[in-house]
Amino acid sequence: MARIVKRDRGGPYPVTVGAETKYICGCGLSRNQPFCDGTHKIVKDEPTAKVCWYDADNVRHAMEDNFPAMPLPPE
Repeated sequence: MARIVKRDRGGPYPVTVGAETKYICGCGLSRNQPFCDGTHKIVKDEPTAKVCWYDADNVRHAMEDNFPAMPLPPE
């Protein structure tokens, strides 16, 4: 099932257990969920006022005004 998820985080969450640090995906694009694989680098220039989706080739597509009830993150 396809779904659209609004995320406002462009990088991973570091989680340290003992002496080992792992990184949990924060952008939702990692192919190694729940762990980060570095794919978040493609969202660095993502516009904050738009809802975007990524296809299987990680090409970004902006969706404007399709979800008027979805609140945008503060600028």
